[in-house]
Amino acid sequence: MIDDIYNKDVLRLAANIGGLEPLENPDAETSLRSPLCGSSIEIALNINGNVVTGYAQKIKACALGQAAASVMADVVTGKSKDELQSVRDQIEAMLTTGAAAPDGEWAALAALAPAKDAKPRHGAILLPFDAVLKALS
Repeated sequence: MIDDIYNKDVLRLAANIGGLEPLENPDAETSLRSPLCGSSIEIALNINGNVVTGYAQKIKACALGQAAASVMADVVTGKSKDELQSVRDQIEAMLTTGAAAPDGEWAALAALAPAKDAKPRHGAILLPFDAVLKALS
């Protein structure tokens, strides 16, 4: 089971996290911590309306949380709050009910589907999405 959860795709994503350079003048900043696993993230955003135009992060998480943060950094620019909420809802459904993973630009998140039965790790996976949505609120 652990080999399925921490598969090569998850490890590849976790090893290639973007968004680590700080933003000079962020429009919004927030930090969150998952109480169950202790993963934490700090993010900074540049925003135009409700669309993300710049993203920076500091993440302290397991490989699953790092993988989700990696995908977030790769894809978030140009996305609206509504789009991000929809993807977050799809990930939660994937983890709780086995629903399909998000597709398109977010398809790499399918690598996290084996974590369905690792409920203590769901918070780490959702953390980047929850942080961005909090900052956009």
